Amino acid sequence: METEATVSEFQQMLSARGVSRRSFMKLCGAVAVAAGLSELAAPRVAQALESSVIGAAKGKLYPVIWIEGASCTGCTESFAQVETPDAASIVLEMISLNYSETLSAAAGESMELAKEQTIKECAGNFILVYEGAVLEGWGGQALRVADKPGTEHLIEAAEAAAAVVALGSCAVNGGWMGAHPNQAGALGVQEYLKKQGINTPVVNVPGCPANPEWLVAVLADVVLLGLAPSELDLTSEGKPAGIFGQTVHDNCERRGHFENGEFVYEFGSKEEALGYCLYPLGCRGPQTKSNCGVVMWNNRRSWCVQAGSPCIGCCEANPNDPGQNWVEVNTPFYKRHRDLRIGDWMVQPGTIALGITGILAAALVVHGFGMKITGRMDGGADFEKVRSWDAKHPDKSIGKYDAADTANDKKEGR
Repeated sequence: METEATVSEFQQMLSARGVSRRSFMKLCGAVAVAAGLSELAAPRVAQALESSVIGAAKGKLYPVIWIEGASCTGCTESFAQVETPDAASIVLEMISLNYSETLSAAAGESMELAKEQTIKECAGNFILVYEGAVLEGWGGQALRVADKPGTEHLIEAAEAAAAVVALGSCAVNGGWMGAHPNQAGALGVQEYLKKQGINTPVVNVPGCPANPEWLVAVLADVVLLGLAPSELDLTSEGKPAGIFGQTVHDNCERRGHFENGEFVYEFGSKEEALGYCLYPLGCRGPQTKSNCGVVMWNNRRSWCVQAGSPCIGCCEANPNDPGQNWVEVNTPFYKRHRDLRIGDWMVQPGTIALGITGILAAALVVHGFGMKITGRMDGGADFEKVRSWDAKHPDKSIGKYDAADTANDKKEGR
């Protein structure tokens, strides 16, 4: 009876927000897959969601602190611009966003006090969402809030958090802020915390901006399913495997055109109108791992490639290789890349060919000077002394010898 009452209560909550049971179960399936589970685990996720959301309605909320680093606030905007109540927004009602410089209703001293109380009273039992790059430049004094630098705010919250979610590519490995010449000393959250000796688990959710459903999936894994960060199904780069385990190309709606060799070579062309593959225009889908083509944006209405833009590879941010900044690697965005990487150097094959040609030309010049100095270019070099075979077969000899040389060879028995 208690279960029936709970389900009925939850169903009323869904109906009040215009969410059908079908839409809710689709979300549960997506969350299960993002957690590395089978879609058959959707009922388990649904049960966890129902109990957690009802608990949230009774005041049992999971605390979250959201700190802004060096960013354009694009991930916050992506997260906040949900036009209508949907299944994902139901999940968000289970958290208590105790601190957000952009979304919090409070401001100033009262907001900073709320953050301090959360860190102190909920130590080890809250999630820190960090958006944007960490700035080490200018003596670490950048991004000052409440008379403290941004790095200090991050350290205080990260040390006490159960897990840190590095949201967006800037938070993963510096992003736009970390691009050359990087005078601000921008870097990703994981790298910075490692430098500081802080071992709080970091879940990397790249994207520019990150899709709000990706954050919902991570929150669902930790808050709803009760998974410890160490139990999450993550890639070697600390990204949720269910989201960032396949390339954009794998799930692209234009892949059939790629297989058929049907490409767009110019914007505004007939091929573009026919929806052909955008690879020649710089699409990074084949090397970028993300499920963008599955979850899409704007309440699953569209995404970059469907809108006619090549994938720019914004999810390529790799926290394990800070030198591989996704902005530097992928720009210019709308141009096909044929780069070859040699360590930290990135060169075009044409440049390599020109360099090799130059080296060969220089080698030939040096060789020519050597030939000139040794006399091999003016009548040829001096031949060796006459050999016995040449002496016995003068008519077939290829050398030309003086009579004195021949007599000397005979004397020496050659």
